[in-house]
Amino acid sequence: MVKSTKSLIDLEYSDESTADLRGRQSVRTTFRLSERSIHALSILSGQLGIKQKSLFDHLIDDMQALRVIARASEDLDPKEHRIAKTFVISRKTLENLEQVCSRFHTPRDVLVEFSIERILPLISREKEKHEKRKILAEELRHYLATGSEILERAEETLGEEDPVFGKVLLMMKYVRNTCSEVESFVKRGERMEDF
Repeated sequence: MVKSTKSLIDLEYSDESTADLRGRQSVRTTFRLSERSIHALSILSGQLGIKQKSLFDHLIDDMQALRVIARASEDLDPKEHRIAKTFVISRKTLENLEQVCSRFHTPRDVLVEFSIERILPLISREKEKHEKRKILAEELRHYLATGSEILERAEETLGEEDPVFGKVLLMMKYVRNTCSEVESFVKRGERMEDF
């Protein structure tokens, strides 16, 4: 039976859909930001395992927050030294940013700087979790050591061909892999320790 493809052919992209696709297109743009803000963006994107572009787009796409920052920008005076840093962001994000800057006569860099400041509480919460993860990682190392001793005893007393030894061996492989993954995650979190 041949299905009619006529209805599928009639599905076209509208101009609105095409504009949305263009808005997702990546562009490079440079901002002058404090080293702290650049570092914060890098740390959080690394810790959450998302691209800086995605985090940046998320922060700047919040038009309501941008307007609040822009209105308060007269009271905001970033005094830190600024560094020129190029970011990859979506075209739509850049357009939103330009629109708010123009409407409220606010420098782009100020809006971006204080948008990034909004993530600092997230970094604080991640730092607290990081300390707890370090404790758990240490406990897992002890668990691994104890499991390794049990595995050795199972091998000595039962032999490698015994099904119980096989189950303990399998369990220890999972424990080793889990410990390794946890250690890797804790290592990645070390970047936050001095922030």
